Amino acid sequence: MGVATRLPVIDAGDGDGSLQVHLDERDRIDGALVIAVYGKGGIGKSTTSSNLSAAFSKLGKRVLQIGCDPKHDSTFTLTKQMVPTVIDVLESVDFHAEELRPEDFVFEGYNGVMCIESGGPPAGTGCGGYVTGQTVKLLKEHHLLEDTDVVIFDVLGDVVCGGFAAPLQHAHYCLIVTANDFDSIFAMNRIIAAIQAKSKNYKVRLGGVVANRSRETDQIDKFNQRVGLETLAHFQDVDAIRRSRLKKCTIFEMEPTPDVVQVQEEYLKLARTMVESAKPQSAAPLKDREIFDLLGFD
Repeated sequence: MGVATRLPVIDAGDGDGSLQVHLDERDRIDGALVIAVYGKGGIGKSTTSSNLSAAFSKLGKRVLQIGCDPKHDSTFTLTKQMVPTVIDVLESVDFHAEELRPEDFVFEGYNGVMCIESGGPPAGTGCGGYVTGQTVKLLKEHHLLEDTDVVIFDVLGDVVCGGFAAPLQHAHYCLIVTANDFDSIFAMNRIIAAIQAKSKNYKVRLGGVVANRSRETDQIDKFNQRVGLETLAHFQDVDAIRRSRLKKCTIFEMEPTPDVVQVQEEYLKLARTMVESAKPQSAAPLKDREIFDLLGFD
């Protein structure tokens, strides 16, 4: 399929003193290119993930998107509905996973993209890492990953704990979605720190930055230059993107006006890059004080 060269995996835990959910070796995703999409809450990760999934499918790839958010809205522009979550369907059979069929939790979306919403534990009572683990375990038990070329994890909010970071245990690359503002870049810096920690023991590496909802990228560029990152795609604040979500569809289903076609081409370019020439990016997070001093206008 032309997936970028795999990196060696160090069979170890998550570091001294870690309280994170560890990856069961039997649950590794083999064969597919696995991408985890992270970024500040509300920055447009689900829109980015769904349109990127659609772009991969346009390139002839067999795509699986996994939404990792309790509000389970990652895939609704692909499926045109709010599909039941893995946790919902497990609860319906009293958590006897052997009673489930693939059609109970996997739903076909636009252009054949397969969609799953993992959901989340009840508020304040569980860990998102457990939910991610159960989702991947179900996929492997039903052999649903064997015919998949690309897996995209759309992950809730910022990386602040082991649960949110769990998809990084499966991913080859992490794409960080950010806007051209301080809060988004501050969150990106935290995500870089999480990937740096995970990369010591897992195959995940930084894939690059997706600038979103921003006409300018001067602050992103300044940060990238300082830490050693590269912006792979730039999506300006185009109203057609907002309207596509309101219409419950991907950007590829919108009327092909010049601005829509431009966005479509940018997503296709990003998909090709990830398939044909993705390479690990090396970056070290800044201290909080350094970000305050770096960003802003002179």
